[in-house]
Amino acid sequence: MDEFEVSAQQAFDMQQANPRTLLIDIRSSMEFLFVGHPVGAVHIAWIDEPDWDINPHFVAEIRKLLLGGASCEEGESCAPIVLICRSGKRSLQAGHCLMEAGLTNVFHINEGFEGELNDEHQRSSLDGWRFHGLPWEQC
Repeated sequence: MDEFEVSAQQAFDMQQANPRTLLIDIRSSMEFLFVGHPVGAVHIAWIDEPDWDINPHFVAEIRKLLLGGASCEEGESCAPIVLICRSGKRSLQAGHCLMEAGLTNVFHINEGFEGELNDEHQRSSLDGWRFHGLPWEQC
């Protein structure tokens, strides 16, 4: 287990305890819109259609959120950054990328939004944001 892993419930609790927490959904645009996403999540894709390449502007887009003034205050560290993807694999990679770029206070939800596949190859039945009944919406 990576030191920056949190469960879906822990991430939700972080948001409740610190409203400055940035929950960033890094899934593709189609996943974010049609599968659903946590209420209040900001969408910045790590890998997106049509080419499914890693977003070369990912770190810069995260920095824009932090430098916009809404989440960093003088004399304090920047807000916690919590990444979520489908099952925790992409958010793990993206989190490492952010930390390698010098960002701190980065976490990833190890269960993701939909969680792992069960024996019938279905998601949202073992773990994940939706499985735990945490607030989410769909476009």
